[in-house]
Amino acid sequence: MSVVPSVGGARPETGTAEVAARPRRHAAEDVRRRQLIDATIEAIAAVGFQATTLAEIAGRAGVSPGLVAFYFRDKNGLLEATLRHLAMQLSTSLIELQRQATTPRRRILAVVDATLGPTQFDRRIASVWLAFWAQVPAVPRFARVQRIYAARLLANLRAGFRAHPSLARLDGGEAARLAEATAAMIDGAWLRATLSPEAGDGARARQLVGAFVEGRLALLDLALMHPSATVAPNGAERGGFSM
Repeated sequence: MSVVPSVGGARPETGTAEVAARPRRHAAEDVRRRQLIDATIEAIAAVGFQATTLAEIAGRAGVSPGLVAFYFRDKNGLLEATLRHLAMQLSTSLIELQRQATTPRRRILAVVDATLGPTQFDRRIASVWLAFWAQVPAVPRFARVQRIYAARLLANLRAGFRAHPSLARLDGGEAARLAEATAAMIDGAWLRATLSPEAGDGARARQLVGAFVEGRLALLDLALMHPSATVAPNGAERGGFSM
């Protein structure tokens, strides 16, 4: 939109008012998008992804289906925006936990605590993640989001393992292998706990993955204290130590 300058170069009052109104308009749009994302989470948790329609989401948000389509075009666009919103919440939690961590061990466990925290086992949130993963093989835009999520998870875990003192004398790929193993355990433990009817499985999932990390780091600590011992790729030790 163009604004015709007035004599002397001053902008007319209407242009000034329009510029001043832009932040308020953007803020209102952000609130509306968040409202639609919340309605999407509620709808998927209540009726499942396949039965969730733009009309269902619009009804829960108290708006017209046309307004939902205006902001997100279609259901896949809305699910992608919802996943990005949940991923941002997860990232914020992780950043806060890692800010409090003072050692490499605590930074690794911060990743475990964030990705397997109580919020991630909330029935509504878990329903959205399950719906998302089910669509990944068929929807390229979801596959792209999944690749970004997986890459960031691995990057955070690798950074923690690489910072561990004893990894400096081990194979350079050990941090990457440990990060991949921990990421696989996080995803598997989350899925198993989410699908379990038993209460408290989320806490057990954190304990399980935490115990794995602690066990691997204990072996690395032994390798640091006893240079003659070599940690084997399968987690056992050579040179007089065994597990």
